[in-house]
Parts: sequence; structure tokens; C-alpha cells
Amino acid sequence: MNGLEFRQLCPELETSLSQFFADLDSGGDGHHFHPHPFTAAEAKRLCGYDGADLYYIAAVGGRVLGYGMLRGWDEGYQIPSLGIAFHPDARGKGLGRLFMMFLHAAAKLRGAKRIRLKVYPDNTVAVKLYESMGYRYTESSEGQLVGYLDL
Repeated sequence: MNGLEFRQLCPELETSLSQFFADLDSGGDGHHFHPHPFTAAEAKRLCGYDGADLYYIAAVGGRVLGYGMLRGWDEGYQIPSLGIAFHPDARGKGLGRLFMMFLHAAAKLRGAKRIRLKVYPDNTVAVKLYESMGYRYTESSEGQLVGYLDL
């Protein structure tokens, strides 16, 4: 089996990302994570995307285990919003922390001074992870906590 890798989305990942999205959708993960539809059409759009925002996958042996994004730059925001999701089979293995560290480094390289994220309070595993990484919740929006991390 090949090792863990983090890759920026590209056309060759479309099929794998589409399957990952289908798995998230069938597992009901859209309740806690819903930045866009989890469809094959959205996977195609993201894998062909060429803008300022950043979209990545975490994979092992070509199988997508996680998906992450830093977005908002396209809309002119100085503080990108971070979002991650992991396949149910990949949860509880410490991959979320590693992927977030990678995304933090990518944001720093892009010149970001802070990162923003939103999380539902009942998503206690994510809330605790983000707090342990230094995020502080300063507001709420649409029933979600809004956290910030200074880089």
C-alpha cells in the first residue's frame, strides 16, 4: 500500500473524489459539512478549478480518505475559511489533525495571517480537535460556532 499523501485537486482525481463525495452523501455527512453539493458534477468542477482558493485531498494508495479546502480568496476575503471532511473509515486515526496542519501551512504560504472555520456545537469531536489546535470561538452564525486561528 502506498503512503499517506496530500494532493491539490486536479482532473485525474475526479473519479476518486466523486466516489468520496458519494460515500459522504450516503453516510449523511451533509448534516455537519455542507460547503457545496456532494455530486459527481461538483467533483468535476473542483478537479478542474483554477482560481485562488485551495482544494486538497488526503489519500492512501489512490483512495481519497479526506477532503479539505481553504476558500474565500476568490471572493476577496483576506481570511480564508477552512473546511475538512473524512471518510467514515478514516476517522479516529489522527488524520484530521495532520491534514489541518498541512492546510495551515498552505494558508501561511499563501500569505494568510488567520484562518476561519465554522462547526456545529453538536459535532463534539471536531469542536475539541479545533480547540486543541488553538482555534477560539468568537461568534456564531446559522447555528454554528465560528472559530479563528492566528497563524
